[in-house]
Formats: sequence, C-alpha cells, structure tokens
Amino acid sequence: MQQGEYVAGVIVRRLKGETPKGPFRYNDKGTMATIGRAKAVAESHGFKFSGYLAWLAWLFIHILYLARFENRVLVLFQWFWNYVTRNRTARLITGERPTDARTA
Repeated sequence: MQQGEYVAGVIVRRLKGETPKGPFRYNDKGTMATIGRAKAVAESHGFKFSGYLAWLAWLFIHILYLARFENRVLVLFQWFWNYVTRNRTARLITGERPTDARTA
C-alpha cells in the first residue's frame, strides 16, 4: 500500500512536469496474524500482545484499510456471520495438484 501510494505520487508529479520528492521509504507498522478463533498475535513499535485484544485490533485494522464503506460493511457482516455460525470454508493448502484430463 505504501509503495502504491508513492508510485501514484511519482506518476502525478511527472505528469505535471515536476520531479519526484525522493526515494521510497518503507514505514514498518508492525506484524499481525490471526492464530485461531478470537485469537491473534501482534507486534508494533516494540509492543507485543496476543489473544482476544490482538484479534480485535487485527479485525479493526483490516476493516479500516478496505477501500470503500460498502466493502467494510459487507466484509464485517461476512466475518460476523462466519464467526457466529462457525462456518469454515476450505482454507488448507495441501500441495495436491488438480488432475488434468489430458495427462490421465
């Protein structure tokens, strides 16, 4: 996201005949990951936390970075529904390749 914003700014400045402000600089905002139902881990700027609080932070931050309000509402509803109904879609990477009819 940071690099995309930087490149967009470079393009706009070049189209206006201006020079880019300077090289891209990445700002590490931290790391977050869900590790289970209502459980997550997070680390940002030297702070580490886990459990339910980290899961809520993960949920809030991911919703916050979605592009439009409609997307945020839709994703929040889908996540809520899946949480309440314990609906689990296939999320496994097994390494198996689909069988190709031409090679069978």
